[in-house]
Amino acid sequence: MKYGKILMCLTVLVCLAFQAFAQSDPLGASSSGSSMGSSGDWISPNMGQVFTRTNSDPGLAGMLQWLDQPVPNFPWYTTGGSFYSQEYSEVTFSPFTEYYITSGTPVVGGIISNPTRFNITQKTPSSVYYGAGVGLPYTQYASTVPSKTNDLWVQGTANWTQYVVSPVGTWLQLIAYAPVEGPAGFYEMIQTDTTSSKYKTYQFNQGYNSMDFNADQVGRHMLYFVVNNQPSNVVVVDVFARSPAGSTKPVHTIS
Repeated sequence: MKYGKILMCLTVLVCLAFQAFAQSDPLGASSSGSSMGSSGDWISPNMGQVFTRTNSDPGLAGMLQWLDQPVPNFPWYTTGGSFYSQEYSEVTFSPFTEYYITSGTPVVGGIISNPTRFNITQKTPSSVYYGAGVGLPYTQYASTVPSKTNDLWVQGTANWTQYVVSPVGTWLQLIAYAPVEGPAGFYEMIQTDTTSSKYKTYQFNQGYNSMDFNADQVGRHMLYFVVNNQPSNVVVVDVFARSPAGSTKPVHTIS
């Protein structure tokens, strides 16, 4: 009887501990981010797994909500794509100036420049940013996210991001992580008043790879790659024409 009572108490304590963990946010943050897909399934770009919001482990809920952030909404977005033909002031681009430059490695007959090996120890980012600017220190990201998945980022002077607004004609440096070396299928979907797509195969090194992307066409560019049958997350680059300096055109901001 005595041992039975002890066993019962231990069982209750374990249950309470599990419940407390399930209700906590593993990353110390939460959000009301929208789910992806009509089925409610959420595909983790960095964990390579599919979770269902309605029946996934409650202990993962905080992390799923934190990662599942929508990109900024442009109030002038229309299904006809007419906003792509407009020019926008520097205010639109200023939050993202660290992520684009005026020149880069030429891209001939492809989407990106040929990947080169990137030494993460020589240029480690301070923070990584998902979707609408939700950030995490790189050290915490590196210790939290498994290293066996394909990741794609835009490299800035100090940080990495998965969403950028850039002026047409600029260059972005992409950082791709692949757990194994081999051929990588790289995809680009371009949305304007119509939708087009591009595809090319590149050779990726194991670990971090660096490549340049030229934002040479106005529109929404969605980029991702596949190595060893595993897709990466999607990087979104909204490319717009920039108003001339001193222009009196209306200023557009991101909501």
